[in-house]
Amino acid sequence: MRLILSGNPDIPALVTVKPGQTFSVECVDWTGAQIGNNDVSDDIRDVDLDCVHNLSGPIAIEGAESGDCLVVDIGIFELENGSGLFAKEFNSIYATSRHIPGVRFAGIPHPGLIGTAPCAERLTTWNKREGALIAAHANDVPAVAYGPKVRGAYVGQELDETVREKIYREGARTIPGREHGGNCDVNLLQCSRGSRCYFPVFINGITLSVGDLHFSQGDMSFCGAIEMAGIITFSTSIIKGGVEKFALKQPIFLVSLVFEGISVDYPSGADGDGTQYNMDATVAYKQAALNAIAYLQKVWIDFHHLLLSAAPVESHVGAVVDSPNACVTLALPLGIFEHVHILRNEEGLKKLQFGQCAVRSDGVL
Repeated sequence: MRLILSGNPDIPALVTVKPGQTFSVECVDWTGAQIGNNDVSDDIRDVDLDCVHNLSGPIAIEGAESGDCLVVDIGIFELENGSGLFAKEFNSIYATSRHIPGVRFAGIPHPGLIGTAPCAERLTTWNKREGALIAAHANDVPAVAYGPKVRGAYVGQELDETVREKIYREGARTIPGREHGGNCDVNLLQCSRGSRCYFPVFINGITLSVGDLHFSQGDMSFCGAIEMAGIITFSTSIIKGGVEKFALKQPIFLVSLVFEGISVDYPSGADGDGTQYNMDATVAYKQAALNAIAYLQKVWIDFHHLLLSAAPVESHVGAVVDSPNACVTLALPLGIFEHVHILRNEEGLKKLQFGQCAVRSDGVL
């Protein structure tokens, strides 16, 4: 099945899978094969961006409820000659192009877009905050964000026309990543290494969609990626109450312990007002760091801020091309942890006390 607007809870699941079941999903390339394997670049010039991204799904996970954590293990990629910026021939783990002779790109295949469906309230929040940004920059070229748009919207299954019209009218565009995951272009999700994603569940009977497969992509996705069609294999599990257990505001990716942030200043304690910013990587990095701190607070009594100030943290700008949200990741290497079971499990994280960190003479940590 093909769909354009994944950001709508009204799109019914095409199929239901059980936790622990291994299943494969076939994906067309992100444009829906608008770009051909030819020697003329007109198809790149003429891509209809109202008709992207083409996603496969939605796939319901049996037993998932709002507030749970959906764990998705990414398995094997099967490559197909899709379309994209390059007319490519896959050679072992490398991609080559007759248009750029003498160069080959090593494959780091990963899904550029993967995410869960929002609830109705969250969809309303997305459209409201992005709509305010659009209104404040109404004359900007290029546009700072893209609101719901009927033209190009598509759900490839039989629906009541009233439901279809509502989805097309209200559904969030798939261009930026958001709290559900989406188009975050995180190249750390390499299928060759085996990656695990932790997604917040917003609706009962959560639905998962995937697409925009990449053979290779650098940090920031500033000039796109080597796009492709293909088949990707998953297995899933559910951690009940995982949103609360792990302070899960956005997905977390496990290659290292990878937190992400986008250009939204989420309310956090006394700070943050929910403002939508335009491609602000600083705001996105702040949110990634706050997400890491919230997670670490579930484990340590006092040490979370000190840890982040000293640890060999690795950060990447995943994407700065998907208006209005830049996506930034912050990765903590798992090898630095000796005494703490830092990874998630069904029981949640146990807060432990290993002693007192350094304090100032006035008692401030």
